[in-house]
Amino acid sequence: MKSSLIRQRTSLQDSVLEELNKQMAIEAHSSAAYLSMSAWCHVQGLVGCAHYFKKQSGEEREHQLRIFDYVTGMGALAVSPEVRGVEANFEGLRNIFELALDMEIAITERFNFMTELCHKNKDYQTAKFLQWYLDEQMEEEENARRCLELFDLITPANDGLYQIDKAVAKLNSAE
Repeated sequence: MKSSLIRQRTSLQDSVLEELNKQMAIEAHSSAAYLSMSAWCHVQGLVGCAHYFKKQSGEEREHQLRIFDYVTGMGALAVSPEVRGVEANFEGLRNIFELALDMEIAITERFNFMTELCHKNKDYQTAKFLQWYLDEQMEEEENARRCLELFDLITPANDGLYQIDKAVAKLNSAE
């Protein structure tokens, strides 16, 4: 079936579209990674952390779909990504918190890169669209850092993991 001629015309430049499609894949991978972290936490009995990471997984999926809607709304082709290489085993809770923070920092760097690319290409509409993500990433990094701080402040000795689990669960309700 041929595409509509109207739908083939878009103001999105190929380089920007390519980066948006790459970002959808990154968001999909992040969603799967957070869901894997949630599953690991459940098995460890860390239900509060499991709930936190499951919520994070859903947010990453929403981020992916927001890009999908933008790309298709602009008349371009959004490519549904394949997700591979999602870790299922972790060294411990602190390792998960470190991985989550690293993932969020990498995502922030991607959005900075894409925004810069948009400015170079004079695609101010997409740059404006990406601003929401830059604002969102501030919160995502802050929460990831807070999880690490809680882990280090409470320490896992004695009932520490239980206290960490309760404190991380409260991060979801603070939003």
